[in-house]
Amino acid sequence: MTIYSQHATRGKTQILATYQGPDGVVSKTVTSVAEPRLAVPAVDALNRISAFATVPVSIHDRRERCVGYYPRTHLAALTDPAARTALLGGAHSLWYEYVCLRLHQALADLESALAALPDTVSRAIRSELEAEKHGLQTGLADFSGISSEEEPETERCWEFDHPFVKYDDGLDTLSDETREQLDRRESGFTPKEREKAVAALRVLVAGHSQGGDVWASLDDPSCRLFVEPYDSDGFYFTIEAPEPGDDEALWEIEVGRWVPDDPEEEPGDHTSATGHDVVGCALPVAPTAEEIAHLMKSVEEKPLLLAEWAETGVGAVLAGTAIVVTERYDS
Repeated sequence: MTIYSQHATRGKTQILATYQGPDGVVSKTVTSVAEPRLAVPAVDALNRISAFATVPVSIHDRRERCVGYYPRTHLAALTDPAARTALLGGAHSLWYEYVCLRLHQALADLESALAALPDTVSRAIRSELEAEKHGLQTGLADFSGISSEEEPETERCWEFDHPFVKYDDGLDTLSDETREQLDRRESGFTPKEREKAVAALRVLVAGHSQGGDVWASLDDPSCRLFVEPYDSDGFYFTIEAPEPGDDEALWEIEVGRWVPDDPEEEPGDHTSATGHDVVGCALPVAPTAEEIAHLMKSVEEKPLLLAEWAETGVGAVLAGTAIVVTERYDS
């Protein structure tokens, strides 16, 4: 619905909101701060909030070969702190709950950014969220045919299928590919299985967000996290959730290494390589997001710890953890 930016003027930094108005694109000043470094986290969080709030109500839910709409309940969280807990408690669909989790994280990041700002600035930004929510709700009411003639016209225009937002959040949360991937994964799930898959997704995404600056990706956002720190000599590790329909399956951590497809190439210098699992650890208890983040930070601080883990024998624990190796894949 809105794209946020910062602009230096007269020794201060303005936070700008740009949106579609009745007469075209409009930019207005939300507030200004004394230093650019104070504006950066607020602008980043505002862009993510706008995108995560707007996109779900701007596209069709095409699961199960049907054409429906995603819920609007997440909009309450923009202005009501008490409603934010509900962002972590639903099980509508893997993609929608993924977006709600990312919205919850963005709102928490905005609160952290506001803590470093004067009260007048904080109030202006909270007022901006009110305007964002009002514009969306007014547009949705008109789209649904339930708007009242007495309702004042909003200055922010919203059109279904045309979300005016900054999309890139670094995780492709809002991409068609991610949504379709998650829709395919949950196809055929029972409600209970979907609930289990959503819970696993929340653990992986939260662990990823808390894991520091180590390079990591959600290869399959719903069940697998891939972590490969810089200077790890080609080693990496994965954390994978069990299939929701298999009650006996366990969470697994695997340490692997890229092996050059050309045997004459040195590890780390390859132009083409294939990943090979070295050790596996079946976890008797599902990990928490904090435990996943601890593993990520450990290999960020000491990338070659992965090489040490790869030497661990069956029955022994990975160095610095209580995780027991249950299988080796090499001879």
